Amino acid sequence: MKILITGSKGQLGNELINIINSGTAEIGTVSEKVKQAEILALDIDELDITNLEMVKSVLHREKPEVVINCAAATNVDGCEGNKELAFKINALGPRNLAMISEEIGAKFVQVSTDYVFRGVGEVPLAEYDVTDPYSVYGKTKLAGENYVKEFSSKYFIVRTAWLYGYVGKNFVYTMMNLGKQKEEITVVNDQRGNPTHANDLAYHILKLIETEEYGVYHCTGKGECTWYEFAKLIMELSGSKCKVKPCTSEEYKTPAKRPEYSSLDNMMLRCTIGDEMREWQVALKSFMEKQNL
Repeated sequence: MKILITGSKGQLGNELINIINSGTAEIGTVSEKVKQAEILALDIDELDITNLEMVKSVLHREKPEVVINCAAATNVDGCEGNKELAFKINALGPRNLAMISEEIGAKFVQVSTDYVFRGVGEVPLAEYDVTDPYSVYGKTKLAGENYVKEFSSKYFIVRTAWLYGYVGKNFVYTMMNLGKQKEEITVVNDQRGNPTHANDLAYHILKLIETEEYGVYHCTGKGECTWYEFAKLIMELSGSKCKVKPCTSEEYKTPAKRPEYSSLDNMMLRCTIGDEMREWQVALKSFMEKQNL
């Protein structure tokens, strides 16, 4: 099996590569077929997914059996200020990859987000629930999903949320750094979602690609919390004395409006390959134990 990974230097790309190379994730082992897979790890300097001709050239030359798109414009507030760039990366990029994957007969994985939902209510959202994003980030990611559905017949759209991993920038590292610098910080306490360990997400993606269980998936850590509750546990597990105070989204205004409630239900996983995602607190503890605090 030959697997092409775009955005390979990001936190999810890093986890996919490490799991394939080692054969093991934190929650289980992958199959011999995946262990022996040839990895083609490409980042923007080697493959600009917004350039259709480049995508066509690389995919036709390499002929991977699976394409996993980890490339995205994920700066939610930045997307508000640069709509065209967000659209090119989050919508046209997946379109290009889906079209050419279809031409060469490859399975295609598109990583998406909880931000495709409006985020109102109190019940975890299933894959069939109606999407209605607020932000440019959410709108462009949804456009990407729709292009994938239109142009690929062998797709896995995998929505995740509040992702953190061992490389790159994420909320956990931001809180850890603030915990060393500040005596007190303020974090919003009226947005609820699912913190997700990138290692767990990568493991499930690598299980999916061996199947023909195509469709839309939710893949997030089990259980839910607010950003305030997430931050408090990060401080506690890191041994920081920094005090975390709650505030409202109204008090902590950002250019992009976030969903108030965007907890996802991993229904499709349970109905197909099985949901082995860890409780968010368990996964976070595992992550923090590896930080050499």
